[in-house]
Amino acid sequence: MVDPQTPEWVRDAVFYQIFPDRFARSVAVPKPRHLDEWGAAPTYHGYQGGDLIGVVEHLDYLQDLGINAIYFTPVFQSASNHRYHTHDYEKVDPMLGGNVALRRLIDEAHQRGMKVVLDGVFNHASRGFFQFHDIMENGPNSAYLDWFHISRFPLNAYDMDKKPNYGAWWGLPALPKFNTGSPEVREFLWNVGREWIDFGIDGWRLDVPDEINDDSFWREFRRRVKAGNPDAYIVGEVWTDAVRWLKGDMWDAVMNYRLTRACIAYFIGTEVDENELRQTSLYPPGPPGGQAFGKAIERLIGLYAPATTAVMLNLLGSHDMPRFLTLARADRSALRLATVFQMTYPGAPSIYYGDEIGMQGGHDPANRGAFPWHRTETWDTELLHEYQRLIALRRARPTLRRGTYKIVAAAAELFAHARQLGDETLIVVFNTARSSSRIELNVNGLVAEGTVLEDVWTRQGGRVEGGKFRIELAPRSSLILATSHGS
Repeated sequence: MVDPQTPEWVRDAVFYQIFPDRFARSVAVPKPRHLDEWGAAPTYHGYQGGDLIGVVEHLDYLQDLGINAIYFTPVFQSASNHRYHTHDYEKVDPMLGGNVALRRLIDEAHQRGMKVVLDGVFNHASRGFFQFHDIMENGPNSAYLDWFHISRFPLNAYDMDKKPNYGAWWGLPALPKFNTGSPEVREFLWNVGREWIDFGIDGWRLDVPDEINDDSFWREFRRRVKAGNPDAYIVGEVWTDAVRWLKGDMWDAVMNYRLTRACIAYFIGTEVDENELRQTSLYPPGPPGGQAFGKAIERLIGLYAPATTAVMLNLLGSHDMPRFLTLARADRSALRLATVFQMTYPGAPSIYYGDEIGMQGGHDPANRGAFPWHRTETWDTELLHEYQRLIALRRARPTLRRGTYKIVAAAAELFAHARQLGDETLIVVFNTARSSSRIELNVNGLVAEGTVLEDVWTRQGGRVEGGKFRIELAPRSSLILATSHGS
């Protein structure tokens, strides 16, 4: 096993995930005439015209929120609003503003100290990808036959009543699977990985990378990317345990969906909208309650090396699941509690665009609505301010980013964890019950006798006596208790 060397900057990152077609639309980018109205109910195939210059125009908003890293779903030329059907890996989609828009976005983001991570779809391409299109045109005479897994001719690429006679992701004819055993394909994809690093991006989020079942492919991908930028972040989309790929020689981290599932079970619990959740790989939810949550967290902490845990992408929402607030049946307390946990847990928090203002939406495509810049009266500004406050606290307190981690209590509706760095100890306590609770924490060996612990905002607190700390928690609330006060 290689000792993992992970990017230092990710420990300090707070990510914001943007679905480019739905975040912001700029008049500076020419658009086709046939677009859905901004803010219309999202559909599988309709475009609403978001672009990268629109993101540039709202960098002030992201900076005010406290964001210092942006992860984009795919931006390359494609035939779908989500752009996972890649036509050209060397061209940013003209509807997004093209390569020049990405250049401006990266430059302006970097000037603000923000990192930019792109989505790499390397398992499959699209029917419009040149080499696959050449096979459709020329059949067995194509020069690119070994780029894909072709069974027979003619290709059945458009008759939805028949299965595709070539390898395709989930059997979808629009997504022909690359033959990553081909030397030409491997070199092509490795070059794409390096080319955009040289362009200035700060890392790759890898789409379904576990479906490229070839460790040598990913080892060389890492070597090429890290040769271009040793601090580049490589994070894979894996919904299960990912130990195989996180030993220091392939990826740096994965999207921490195991953590997402645990948060749904504890902070939403039995109130979760199971009809929505069962549309995802997060179903069934784990057992509810603080004790089960503690066991899930303990397992996650023990699963990976500390350097890996420190850079995991910790998310409560994404484009591949119903929004957290929708799963919680609009219970804002569930999202607030989960966000407190997210911002005080090891790893890089990731916010799905709009969650911070209370956007809702069920499974795809409802979870991909347009950001309501045009309807600010719909924003949950109290929730937004809570996000700003939590992000500011995380960024101000190195303990929350680099401190050691310990579970202090896990029982029924109570959970508490501690972060320690130098002389500072932070203890975060959660009460998910619908009633107030008088709690007693055993902090012996964690905090010295007689130490005063106070919430960083309200100054509610008390003194450690006999190795115990006692305090009253309001219903559905949390406290961030500190032994020293910072920002």
